Amino acid sequence: MKQLIVTSDDFGAAWEVNEAVERAHRDGILTCASLMVTGAAAVDAVDRARRLPGLGVGLHLVLVEGRPALPPERVPDLVTADGLFRTDMAKSGAAMFFLPHVRRQLRAEITAQFEAFAQTGLPLDHVNAHKHFHLHPTIAGMVIKIGRHFGLKAMRAPVEPVGVLARVEPSRHDAVMRLADGWARLLRRRLRRHGITVPDQVFGLTWSGAMTAERLRALIPALPDGVTEIYAHPAMTDDHPGHYPGYRYAAEFAALVDTGVIAAARSAAPLVRFADL
Repeated sequence: MKQLIVTSDDFGAAWEVNEAVERAHRDGILTCASLMVTGAAAVDAVDRARRLPGLGVGLHLVLVEGRPALPPERVPDLVTADGLFRTDMAKSGAAMFFLPHVRRQLRAEITAQFEAFAQTGLPLDHVNAHKHFHLHPTIAGMVIKIGRHFGLKAMRAPVEPVGVLARVEPSRHDAVMRLADGWARLLRRRLRRHGITVPDQVFGLTWSGAMTAERLRALIPALPDGVTEIYAHPAMTDDHPGHYPGYRYAAEFAALVDTGVIAAARSAAPLVRFADL
C-alpha cells in the first residue's frame, strides 16, 4: 500500500512562500506545510492556515540561519552579534553536543518554539527542522522529549532511496550526503522506538530547490510501497526575502499545481497528512 505526503517547508518565511502554499494546497497536491514560528510572515501564514482546515501544519524548528523565539540574551551561545542564529552548523552542533550551558539554551529555545506553535491554536501535524538540524542527536533527543508535552506524533527522517532517484535520472551522492543518510536512518529507528510516526522514505534532499514538474512526473509513479513524503520549497518568486541563491522556488510551486503531476499523484497513491496516518 502506498500513501503520499507532500510538504512545503519554510511556511511563514515570506508572503511569497505563504501564497504559494495556499495555492498549492487549494489547486495542487500539497497536503502539509511546516511553519517557521519566528518567520517574517508567520502571522500571515497562521491566518491562511486557519482558512485551510485540510492543510496539515507542523513546526519547522529553526536553530540555524534564522531568528530565535527567545530574546538573544537568553541564548547568547546560539546567536551572533546581530541576534540571529549562527550559520556555522558544524561548530554550533559541536557546542550543543559537548557544552552543558549551550544545551540548556538549546532546550529553552526548542521549548519556546513549541510554545509559540501551541499559541497559534493549530493542531500539530508534524515536526522537522530547518536544514534538517534535527538529525543532530542532541537536538533529536530534546525534540522527542519536549515535543511529547505539545502533542508530537510525527516527524521527518530524510531517508532518501537513491535507487529510486537513479531510475528517474542519474544523481551523485557525495560523502556528506552518505553521512546524512546514515544519521537519517538512525533517527528513523529512534523515532519508531518512541512510537512517533515517520515516513518510510522521503524525497527532496538531493533535488532540494529543484523539485520540478518533470522530476515529479517521473518520480511519483516510481514511488515504493509504504508512506512517502515529498518536500519542496515553493514560492511565487525566486527572489523573495530570505531566498537561497540558485533555488527554483517558482518552478517548485509550478510543479505542485502541474496537471500532469496532479494526475500522476492521483493514480499513484492517496494524498494524506501526517495526522491521517
